[in-house]
Amino acid sequence: MEQVWFLEKVDLFNLLCPHKFKEFQKTHQFKEYGRNEFIYLDQDDADKIYLIVNGKVKISSYTEEGDEIVKAILTKGEVFGELAALGEDKRDDYAQSVSSTTICAVDNQTLQSLLRDHKDFSISIYKLAGWRIKKLERRLSLLMFKDARTRLLEFLKNLGQEQGRTIGDTIEIQHSLTQKDIADLIGISRPTLNSLLNELKNQGIVDFQRKIIRLYKNKRQMLAS
Repeated sequence: MEQVWFLEKVDLFNLLCPHKFKEFQKTHQFKEYGRNEFIYLDQDDADKIYLIVNGKVKISSYTEEGDEIVKAILTKGEVFGELAALGEDKRDDYAQSVSSTTICAVDNQTLQSLLRDHKDFSISIYKLAGWRIKKLERRLSLLMFKDARTRLLEFLKNLGQEQGRTIGDTIEIQHSLTQKDIADLIGISRPTLNSLLNELKNQGIVDFQRKIIRLYKNKRQMLAS
């Protein structure tokens, strides 16, 4: 991860964006970020939830050695900083725009007002946070113990489960990730990723265009291994 968070049929973007409510439209403003601008930093106050109106945002942290770990790359319609709704006091990661990005920020006061009127939200936000934690744990395990090819195969398998649709003997994934995004997410260089993708293509496991990846079902055992 369409990229909008639908959890139990709750569309968090349309539920939370203050522009959807007349009482907030006059006072609430969207914020524009240029490429590579920080939206929040590690140890900033966790006093907002953020909704992506347009653009792309990278969530990351750094090891003690200074190596970046990319936790997620999110696009239009997605929500981040959701732990602010669950009592997080300080951020423990970074949010940075990857491209020109428009953000709808919901402060805690507005959030609490919306929470009172939308009981489904608290359940949905717990599920979102739990899902992201599990996904991050799987990715960190891959980064620590698996080789580059295995990381890529696991990434493609998970992406197919989350975003793919079955068309005949293929699973087609429409996505907004660049090769750099994918390389960052699985902790390899872009040239290594390009080499692996071409290798998998030659083996008939995948095919790819700029915004479409196809996984061939007759080769899915290789993705599951």
